[in-house]
Amino acid sequence: MAVSEEECSSAKSRSSSPASSSSTHYLAKCVLKGSVVLQVLYGHIRSPTYLDVVFGKETSIELVIIGEDGIVQSVCEQPVFGTIKDIAILPWNEKFHVRNPQMIGKDLLVVISDSGKLSFLTFCNEMHRFFPLTHVQLSNPGNSRHQLGRMLAVNTSGCFIAASAYEDRLALFSISMSNGSDIIDERIIYPPEHEGDGSIGRSIQKNSIRGTIWSMCFISQDPNQPSKEHNPVLAILLNRRGEVMNELLLLGWNMRECSVFVISHCREAGPLAHNIVEVPYSYGFAFLFRVGDALLMDLRDAQNPCCVYRTSLNFLPNSVYEPNLAEESCRVHDVDDEGLFNVAASLLELKDCDPMCIDGDNGNVSSANKHVCSWSWEPEIHKIPRLIFCVDTGEFFMIEFFFDSDGPRVNLSECLYKGLACKALLWVQGGYLAALVEMGDGMVLALENGGLHYTSPIQNIAPILDMSVVDYHDEKHDQMFASCGVAPEGSLRIIRSGISVEKLLKTAPIYQGITGTWTVRMNVTDSYHAFLVLSFVEETRVLSVGLSFTDVTDSVGFQPDVCTLACGLVSNGLLVQIHQNAVRLCLPTKVAHSEGVPLSSPVCTSWFPDNLSISLGAVGHNMIVVSTSNPCFLCILGIRLLSAYHYEIYEMQHLRLQNELSCISIPQKHFEKKQSSSSVNWVKSRVDAFPVGVDISRTFAVGTHRPSLEILSFLPDQGLRVLASGMISLSNTMGTAIGGCIPQDVRLVLVDRLYIVSGLRNGMLLRFEWPDASKMTSSELPIYQPISDSLVNTDAALSSKIVPTSFSPQLGEANLFEKTDDYPVNLQLIAIRRIGITPVFLVPMSDSLDADLIALSDRPWLLHTARHGLSYTSISFQPSTHVTPVCSVECPKGILFVAENSLHLVEMVHSKRLNVQKFHIGGTPRKVLYHSESRLLLVMRTELSNDTCSSDICCVDPLSGVVLSSFKLELGETAKSMELVRVGIEQVLVVGTSLSSGPAIMPSGEAVSTKGRLIVLCLEHVQNSDTGSITFCSKAGSASQRTSPFREIVGYATEQLSSSSLCSSPDDTSCDGVKLEETEAWQLRLAYSTTWPGMVLAICSYLDRYFLASAGNSFYVCGFPSDNPQRMKRFAGGRTRFMITTLTSYFTRISVGDCRDGVLFYSYHEDSKKLEQLYCDPSQRLVADCILMDVDTAVVSDRKGSIAVLSCSDQLENNASPECNLTLCAAYYMGEIAMSIRKGSYSYKLPADDVLNGIDLSHNTIIASTLLGSIIIFIPISREEHELLEAVQARLVVHPLTAPVLGNDHNDFRSRENPVGVPKILDGDMLTQFLELTSIQQEAILSLPPGSSETVKSSLKPHLPSPVPVTQVVQLLERVHYALN
Repeated sequence: MAVSEEECSSAKSRSSSPASSSSTHYLAKCVLKGSVVLQVLYGHIRSPTYLDVVFGKETSIELVIIGEDGIVQSVCEQPVFGTIKDIAILPWNEKFHVRNPQMIGKDLLVVISDSGKLSFLTFCNEMHRFFPLTHVQLSNPGNSRHQLGRMLAVNTSGCFIAASAYEDRLALFSISMSNGSDIIDERIIYPPEHEGDGSIGRSIQKNSIRGTIWSMCFISQDPNQPSKEHNPVLAILLNRRGEVMNELLLLGWNMRECSVFVISHCREAGPLAHNIVEVPYSYGFAFLFRVGDALLMDLRDAQNPCCVYRTSLNFLPNSVYEPNLAEESCRVHDVDDEGLFNVAASLLELKDCDPMCIDGDNGNVSSANKHVCSWSWEPEIHKIPRLIFCVDTGEFFMIEFFFDSDGPRVNLSECLYKGLACKALLWVQGGYLAALVEMGDGMVLALENGGLHYTSPIQNIAPILDMSVVDYHDEKHDQMFASCGVAPEGSLRIIRSGISVEKLLKTAPIYQGITGTWTVRMNVTDSYHAFLVLSFVEETRVLSVGLSFTDVTDSVGFQPDVCTLACGLVSNGLLVQIHQNAVRLCLPTKVAHSEGVPLSSPVCTSWFPDNLSISLGAVGHNMIVVSTSNPCFLCILGIRLLSAYHYEIYEMQHLRLQNELSCISIPQKHFEKKQSSSSVNWVKSRVDAFPVGVDISRTFAVGTHRPSLEILSFLPDQGLRVLASGMISLSNTMGTAIGGCIPQDVRLVLVDRLYIVSGLRNGMLLRFEWPDASKMTSSELPIYQPISDSLVNTDAALSSKIVPTSFSPQLGEANLFEKTDDYPVNLQLIAIRRIGITPVFLVPMSDSLDADLIALSDRPWLLHTARHGLSYTSISFQPSTHVTPVCSVECPKGILFVAENSLHLVEMVHSKRLNVQKFHIGGTPRKVLYHSESRLLLVMRTELSNDTCSSDICCVDPLSGVVLSSFKLELGETAKSMELVRVGIEQVLVVGTSLSSGPAIMPSGEAVSTKGRLIVLCLEHVQNSDTGSITFCSKAGSASQRTSPFREIVGYATEQLSSSSLCSSPDDTSCDGVKLEETEAWQLRLAYSTTWPGMVLAICSYLDRYFLASAGNSFYVCGFPSDNPQRMKRFAGGRTRFMITTLTSYFTRISVGDCRDGVLFYSYHEDSKKLEQLYCDPSQRLVADCILMDVDTAVVSDRKGSIAVLSCSDQLENNASPECNLTLCAAYYMGEIAMSIRKGSYSYKLPADDVLNGIDLSHNTIIASTLLGSIIIFIPISREEHELLEAVQARLVVHPLTAPVLGNDHNDFRSRENPVGVPKILDGDMLTQFLELTSIQQEAILSLPPGSSETVKSSLKPHLPSPVPVTQVVQLLERVHYALN
């Protein structure tokens, strides 16, 4: 596990614990963004012809697509550096005028947040992120309930916007239709400021909106109806102070007189109304959702609103009836009259129904309390609008709204689906419905055959209530076991950096000495691969791809006794094998493939180089390229048909090279359409992406030992041409050249534009781009020519035009080498990334030019091609030597890794895009611990649906998620805390409980007077030969023996993280994947139990021989005399003023956190058996969790979303007293509540890099998990690094490309809830944006002076005399990015 206090106590003392933690500077980086989706939207975000889905989260915005297979795929996710309160789509209107033509036809996002601003965002395809168009100040920053910024409403035409406060106030905005620069034309606030006086009369108050605004929407008006003017009408649901029922108000905005007035208001009799929703394209109709029913309101005459249909939600699904309109009209108040008149009372009241009770439990199955909790309209425009909604019982229904001869009518469907209650729904094109659950996984449902059917999950790991960090030291990679969700969706999640893979097959370790792997199709147009080629040092084997991999080497025709350098499909049915001595063309037989030649043996022919050895080769469509070394030649080969089944390989051109080639790559296909493409007109953009004069079908790329990259083209009638060249010359910040920059692999990629990706032998990844022709002068535009004598220029300056000196025309046709002064295009080096320390191989996931790549170095990465710059994600798989995609009928997205002499067939599953593996265990998992001896997880669960108990402690297998055993608590008893405590050489589990079901804390912060229980459990293993499919190690408790990670469990395919996963020890006898006959089971046995005078909310171990436990606002030092777990003794006790929420220790230091006074430091004197308070928190805080980094430093999170570093290292302990305050060393406002913080092992120092030196602070890393599902890491950095990055951050927070997108002041946001002047923790999310910029943009940002936006805009303040070095910043941030992934 991660460094624990018990381990540290034996290795460190106070004298050996420097005050480094207190003086350490931190960088905060969110490695897993929150998964709680509060709003879901649908619109033309990236293009006018393509619809995207937007997930509005509290602290970020995510753009996703739902593919044709119903799987949600993330396009990008962007932190907003603020808190989103509401978000809506502003649809494009043909009357709009925009300055940027790229915005025509695209929808905008409208966001209100804690910045106090109304923000308009647009998506930039080039930068692959959202940018603000403008901000409109509504109120002061913050979360005041009286300030505007709680709820949004946009009318269907996109012409008007409404923004409300929590209560009493709203604002209306009209969108500008002129050519001006402002988006907002007019705005008005209602009620006006002068009406805020409390002496307003009753009649005026009735016509105001004093109260809580529950819901609002615009009511569209028929544009075809004759009217002098169309003023917007806004419907709001209002709860006035002191009133039980909600009231429906209709507001009008007189545009000419610039005034807002109440048109009418009505309060229907019956249950509580909670939402008002407009019926699209109906012009005046809206649904009023109430507890137990839904009313169709006719609001065409705003002065006389009435109900025309009532749909009951409490009876049969089709119990919809038309009400008697004369009797069921609402009570309407016409504000134009002086007096109020009454109409007939509504007959819609429900019997025995409390209108304020939504979740009542009256024991009646047909409860009258069903209410609509989410809904979505059909995206396609039809004459009959259709609405799918979900009620709080998890049932889904559809409503159809239409007109007949009798007027408007409503049809309610049968129940379409029964699941969990959803917080948000989105109906998208293609018949899919995205259903988001508040505290559990969402889902994509398909509408077909009159019902909804489950298709795929939408992962939501929130809330994370606890986590246990397991550190695999040989990999320095933490793996988190998190307790997530609430009942009934409680689960354990295994959280890893990168992309999860699902292991499908693993062979025995019999594949030693593999030098290469390829998959080959039989025909160019085949959808699936036909053969898997494995090359060994002195052998080649060809296997058929299918349910079983069968050896068909003899039937294919490949020479079996050689090492294959390359192979591929040169034409339909023609396979090519390249080895050291020859190029071999083969026609497989029908035995190897159903479309093979009908002969007894394959037809083969070969081409041999003249007394030379082939070193490299590549196979493309109708073209073969090979090279030799010493001497260096490049040969272009072709094939031609001589007779039936007989072909010839012939040489089309060869030439002498000045530099040896290091790699060759030939594109296989032009491209295939990807749904994630951001182009507007997809086909046209792909044609325009090709540089002028480039025929991609005859183009290939090579890397040379110069080192350089060359893009070449071969035409039979013109010969070989050099299209572009890129020199590779890299240096570190000291100016020293970086060695090992020889290209190991190179790939041409086409996404929006053509670019080149190359992996180097030193573990670096480069991206070159073709220069933009629009930005080149006519003299710079290339004239592509054959290789000529003018290209032989070894003395060309690197700063001038780079010429490809790799080729010398000593051999070839003389007429191809006409001399010319034109040089090839110079490729532009756009981005550099280090992804490892071993050579980087690039393997495309498919044959298309826009396919994502697997970058294989000392660990595998997924390189995203559809990104600006280099974007890659770690694949959670062990280090591998080779990889190739395998596409078959049974496994269309398979990937074959070669690792540890075995073949591993895996699949990357899009549903695991957060790289989180889920084990559903039921209930609400409150706490999770990892027991190292048994290799099991100990989980504390509450809210179990069990007749005998509602809470237990269970043992879970971390490989399968199977609950092996459990200890059930007494009926009515709830587990509150637990901790592993050492007793002698063993460990026991100490559990704290509550014997009452009420709250633990009074509103004042004091402890509730109740009882609790302290339980001591022993974890014992017993022989069990009847465990079914569960397999255990043959020797229990052995530190080197663990369960096999490759055993099969129904419904679960395990995955191995690396050589240091749960099956990593060299002497692990269970690592061969063989199921052992003798197995062991573990169970929890009760050793001791006692009743305590309060809830036991906190427990922690202390000094390896004691433990600390709380009871209300008291805590005690306890132990086990004579190391007997059946005897427990209290040695000392302490008391705080308020309820204790956390206890933690480090060596002799004790930290106590309560719900008001914050963190208190104590010391225990063993001689006198007394506790002494030493230091106290300088601020009041409700502690959520706390850890001690050393004896002087505590890191604490609170319930307001902040994390703080407190220290006493600058004070002498012998002078300490309870009046001594701890020093607040650093603070950071996350905007999310971290319920669990842990230490973790982390290092961003690369083993192959010695540029930056410093002490190893890897074990001082802080990992925080939040209620929104985020994982945030706080990384210790040196003072020099902090100063460097602080200067960068000061520029990023005000630059238009990287400033907070919602208009927040970044410094104010990150300093919220903390005293002024506290040292800053750097924002890694802000700094990471620097890596997404081009080199020119990076230099432009760093050349700006730091400070406010006014400072940046001012031209009077000079630039800094010594600018921040770009290369040093990039190198440091890349280290952080590399280590986090």
